Amino acid sequence: MRRRSALQWLGSSLVLTLGPHQLAWGAGIVAVRLWPAPDYTRITIESDAALQATPHFLADPPRVALDLEGIELAPMLQQLTGKVRPDDPNVAAIRVGQHAARVVRVVVDLKRPINPQVFQLSPVAAFQHRLVLDLFPAQARDPLDELIAQRLRELDAAPNPEPASASTGNAGFKGSAAEGVTPPTRAPDPLGELIARLPAEGSPVTAGLGTIRLPPPPAANAATATARPAPPAAPTAAPVLTQRPAITPPVQPVPATAAAPARPRVTHGSTGGRSDRLLVIAIDPGHGGEDPGAIGPGGTREKDVVLSISRLLRDRVNRTQVNGHTLRAFMTRDGDYFVPLRVRVQKARRVQADLFVSVHADAFFTPRPRGSSVFVLSERGATSAAAQWMADRENAADQVGGVNLREQESVLQRTLLDMSTTAQINDSLRVGDVMLREIGRVGRLHKPRVEQAGFAVLRAPDIPSLLIETTFISNPEEERRLRDPRFQNHMADAMLRGIVAYFEGNPPLARRREV
Repeated sequence: MRRRSALQWLGSSLVLTLGPHQLAWGAGIVAVRLWPAPDYTRITIESDAALQATPHFLADPPRVALDLEGIELAPMLQQLTGKVRPDDPNVAAIRVGQHAARVVRVVVDLKRPINPQVFQLSPVAAFQHRLVLDLFPAQARDPLDELIAQRLRELDAAPNPEPASASTGNAGFKGSAAEGVTPPTRAPDPLGELIARLPAEGSPVTAGLGTIRLPPPPAANAATATARPAPPAAPTAAPVLTQRPAITPPVQPVPATAAAPARPRVTHGSTGGRSDRLLVIAIDPGHGGEDPGAIGPGGTREKDVVLSISRLLRDRVNRTQVNGHTLRAFMTRDGDYFVPLRVRVQKARRVQADLFVSVHADAFFTPRPRGSSVFVLSERGATSAAAQWMADRENAADQVGGVNLREQESVLQRTLLDMSTTAQINDSLRVGDVMLREIGRVGRLHKPRVEQAGFAVLRAPDIPSLLIETTFISNPEEERRLRDPRFQNHMADAMLRGIVAYFEGNPPLARRREV
C-alpha cells in the first residue's frame, strides 16, 4: 500500500511540474492524405483519437476552412501544403496555421465552386480515426456526353474509310493466349462511311438501328439560306425504329464522278443530329485511394495491378468493333482514388453501359489457393461458402475506403437489389461463361464454373455485370504473375475475347445515345 501511494503521489507531482508545451493536447495526427480525381477530391486527416472539427464554407473566392479544436500545429499537418498537385481539378492550394490557442485552421483554396462534405470515420482495418473532407464540383461532369464527344472527334478526324464488307464481324481478331491478341489499329467504321455517303442533308437512311437523319444546320444569314440548294424529296414512308438490329438494306453509293459531301463539323457536346450505336463497356478497377484492397506477401497492392490491367483492357476495347458496332470503354476510376460501390453502379447506368466488368485480385488467409474466378450476382444466396466469403470481403470496401453515412442512399440500394431481375442475371451468366472460358486459356481456373453471390457492385438492374478475380494475390507465385506486364497483357486479351464473343452471339438492344 505504501508503494502504491508513493507512485500516485509521484505521478501527481510530475503532472504539476509539466508546462503546457509538454502536455499532450487532444488527438495526435498520424497521417494526412490527399486524393485528387476527376469526380471529386478527398482530403483525409488520420489521428489516434477523434478530431473535433468545425467547417466554414466561403463562396467568394471559393474555399473551405476547417478548425481543428484541441490540438497544436504539428509538422504532420503542415505536410498537407506540399501534397497539392498542379493537375488537381478542384484544389488550388492548402494553408495550415495556428488560428487560436489549441485551434489549428486548415484552409483549402478551390479552383471552382464546390459542394463539400465533412464526416468522421471510425477505426477500421489498418486505419485509426479519420476526418474526411470530400470536395465535389457544384456542376458534375457528364460522362455520357464525354463518350459521345470522343466518338464524334474520331469520326471528324478520320478520313473517309473504304466501304466495309458485308461480314463486318470481328475479322482479324484472332490469336491465342500464348501469342496475345493484336486488335486492328482502326477497325472499319460503317457509320462514318454511311454518313459520308449521305446524298444531302435531312435525308433518312436505314442503318439497322433505326432511322438516321441529318437535320440541316441553321443558316448563318439570309443570303446563305437562299443560296442553299433544296434537299431532295423525302420518301413517302420512313423506316420504323426497331428494338433489335434489323437486316441492313443496301445503300446506294454516290457515283464516282460526284464528290461526296463534306462531313459536317461537330463541336463538343453536340452530335449534330448524328446517331451512332456505341457498345459501352464499363470497366471497374476494384478498390483505390484509401482502400488498397488485398496486399500480397511481396507488398503488391490489389488496387494498383487491377488498374493496370483495366487500362490495358480499355485500350483494346477502344480499338475494337463487333458486327459493325463501335466498342467504347468507360472507366469507373482511372487513377488512385476511392469510388464507393453504389457510385460505381450509378456511373455505369449513367453512361447506359451494355456490360459491366469489375476487375479484382483474389486473396485468402493462406498462400495455397490459386487461379482465376468469375462471379455474377445472386438473389438467393451464394453458390458456395467461398463465394459468400469473397462477396463479404469485397462489399466491405466501403468501410475501408470511407463512405459518408449521411449520403448513403439505402432506399436506392434496396431498389437496385429488388429490381435485379432474372433476365439480368441470366445475361450475366451467359457472358460469365464465355469470359471464364477465355480466361482459362491464360492460366489456371480456381473454379470450373461461374460463381454467384450478393456483390454490391453487380446490382445494376439493367446491365449484365460480372466480377473477375484475375488471380490470388495472396499466392506468392501468382503475385509475381500479377506484376508481370506479359501476364497483364494476356489477361486483358482474354477479357476482350470474352467481350467480343458475347456480343457476337448476343446482339445488343437498339439504343440511341445522343446529347
